[in-house]
Amino acid sequence: METKTESLCNLARQLKLAGAGGAMNDLLISAQQQQISYLDFAFGLLNAEIDHRNRQNLARRLRNAKLPANHDLELWQENHLSGISPKQLTQLRECIWLEQNFNIILMGPSGTGKTFIAAGLCYEALLKGYKACFRTMEQLDHLLKMKDITKSAAREYTVLLNADLLVIDDIMMFPIERKQSVTLFNLIDHLHQNASIVVTTNKSPDEWVKVLDDEVLAAAILDRLLFKCEVVKLSGKSYRLENRKTIFENNVL
Repeated sequence: METKTESLCNLARQLKLAGAGGAMNDLLISAQQQQISYLDFAFGLLNAEIDHRNRQNLARRLRNAKLPANHDLELWQENHLSGISPKQLTQLRECIWLEQNFNIILMGPSGTGKTFIAAGLCYEALLKGYKACFRTMEQLDHLLKMKDITKSAAREYTVLLNADLLVIDDIMMFPIERKQSVTLFNLIDHLHQNASIVVTTNKSPDEWVKVLDDEVLAAAILDRLLFKCEVVKLSGKSYRLENRKTIFENNVL
């Protein structure tokens, strides 16, 4: 025969209160042992549900974000990055700039930390409750080609349209077809002043014209990105080359 506790858990599940249902038994035991008030019990029950929903929401946003493996700015090493100070990085991690719909352009040679910082800021935004997405230019180019062809690409494109932050890694790395260039502009134009955009690039704005093969379109994209924007120029030696791995224990012959 079903106990009252089991009945309460089943009712919670029927009401789609998975968090409350999961915590029900422990809360009831705690209430009996500590003789807490009805008000405290109700508070604990609702708080368990809120915590559960927040975890689920974060997990969903993390899936949509598609972050690269390295995205934890706690692992940032100052000696490997030049062009941004610890104080500046801390300020960016606070994500106040997202409330102002500010953009960030991270420029510099390969290996200077552009992708790591961009992914880290995306992760920080997610932890603070924002809808944030990370896409390489290659991934985005493929999505722009497929969004009118497949339902999955259309859904993913809608996720980007509704994002509070979009990170585009290695923008203008390779030539983009005319149709995708226009669609890229439309995406940036839609997010313009409604969200923030972080881009990483190893090309100067002048070189963007060559990639797009359209001076007017390149100027229009830059105009929207630079309107409210912080440009961070990174320099220094490549972290990958300085920390190159080897299969041998030492170099002694």
